[in-house]
Amino acid sequence: VQLAESGGGSVQAGGSLRLSCTASGFAHSRWCLAWIRQSPGKEREEVARIDGDGSIGYGDSVKGRFTVSADNDKKTLYLQMNNLKPEDTAMYYCVSEYGTCPSWVDEYDYWGQGTQVTVSA
Repeated sequence: VQLAESGGGSVQAGGSLRLSCTASGFAHSRWCLAWIRQSPGKEREEVARIDGDGSIGYGDSVKGRFTVSADNDKKTLYLQMNNLKPEDTAMYYCVSEYGTCPSWVDEYDYWGQGTQVTVSA
């Protein structure tokens, strides 16, 4: 299983970025795909997920601003981030797990290398 993120960068508050994650090495339709972020001094936080059954969920801090999507065979996962805030600054990771998404971020077995998002005030 390989996950490769792209699309991070620096943006001013209120701006937008779109992250992409290319997934390979597994039969995608039954897999959970998610975005997790971590910033220095803070715990890792799951921001969005597409579960193995296709259901979608968001962390409370990003609801209404972020949108997760994937192409039909889940080979590419996206995260559209709008109205970005300085507190969104973090390393964003694409993660995956077979079947149902785990309850805890530490339970994800497969991680990409991460892409940095920096939001200035």
